[in-house]
Amino acid sequence: MGDRDRTQYPHQVQVHPSSRYEGGISTLLPQKGPSTSQVLAVVTLVPVGGILLGLAGLTLLGTIIGLAVATPVFLLFSPVLVPAAVTVALAVTGFLTSGAFGLTGLSSLSWIVNYFKQGRTTMEQLDYTKRRIQERAAEAAAQVGQKTKETGQAIQSKAQETKESARSDVRA
Repeated sequence: MGDRDRTQYPHQVQVHPSSRYEGGISTLLPQKGPSTSQVLAVVTLVPVGGILLGLAGLTLLGTIIGLAVATPVFLLFSPVLVPAAVTVALAVTGFLTSGAFGLTGLSSLSWIVNYFKQGRTTMEQLDYTKRRIQERAAEAAAQVGQKTKETGQAIQSKAQETKESARSDVRA
């Protein structure tokens, strides 16, 4: 019985705690104070974080004020600014598209070089793929044939049961 349990569950681990749990909030708090490097990190990073947060707020405030001041100017010069903005947007889109096509072309060339370095010919690859497709088709056909056979047997057994029950009903 013991051997069967060991082979059935080979990854069991027994844990024997060496000390008792003495719960409470004191177990959640560290037993010793923070190290010198931790104190130094807090002392230097809190003011830096505060300064950066203040600069972010000033930047947001300046952006809102600038937008409020510039909105009437944008409305006055919109016949000039709208076509300029469309032109700039199209130019940026063109540069980004060009870069994407360039990266796609380079990755395609890299793939082709790696493919030819592997030394497989196209005919070998086609033969391998053809064999795999034939194997998969044979497996699928066998499965379909088995299911068809099982279904046919089930139908025959149901028909036989129906036939026998009809005969017994006629006799009764």
